Amino acid sequence: MKKSIGTPSLIFPNPVLVVCTYDDNGRANAATLAWGGIASSGPAAVSIAVQPPRYTYDALMKRKAFTVNLAPAKYAAEADYFGLVSGRDTDKFAATGLTAVRAEFVDAPYIEEFPYNLECEVTHTLDLGVHTLFIGLIKDAKIDEAANEMWKGFDLITFDAASRDYRLPGESAGKAFEIGNKFKK
Repeated sequence: MKKSIGTPSLIFPNPVLVVCTYDDNGRANAATLAWGGIASSGPAAVSIAVQPPRYTYDALMKRKAFTVNLAPAKYAAEADYFGLVSGRDTDKFAATGLTAVRAEFVDAPYIEEFPYNLECEVTHTLDLGVHTLFIGLIKDAKIDEAANEMWKGFDLITFDAASRDYRLPGESAGKAFEIGNKFKK
């Protein structure tokens, strides 16, 4: 038997998405967002949801570009900090000591110390009420050269909105696109 829990905005785990933009003065800013993910595989695109009063919102509307940066566990405190203070009042890169690098394909910075970065061009926006959904066409992806195999050894964190914890992915439950074959006839 199931019980109703209303309409929480919870799916977990969520990726921890650190979105970077440039402000009106060309200063790099980073914001940790709870809502977003892959929106399409062809063309490759991501979605992010941002509230209009947020500092990042104006940069997204004006520059039409952003990067998505995935945080490893060793930078969990920095990723958390990016969501705790506003870029209106604080230079978050100066405060954390992380490095903003100008993206190659879009007008936005990415975080050098984070092992995986997506360079995105805003192609669509949708007002959803409290949040505006931004769709970003992925123009390029960068991965740390130390990667001998995608994701191995990065310890990328996820966000559990129900418990408000950052978590590391656990053990495998089986190979995708394989374990379900037992039901094919």
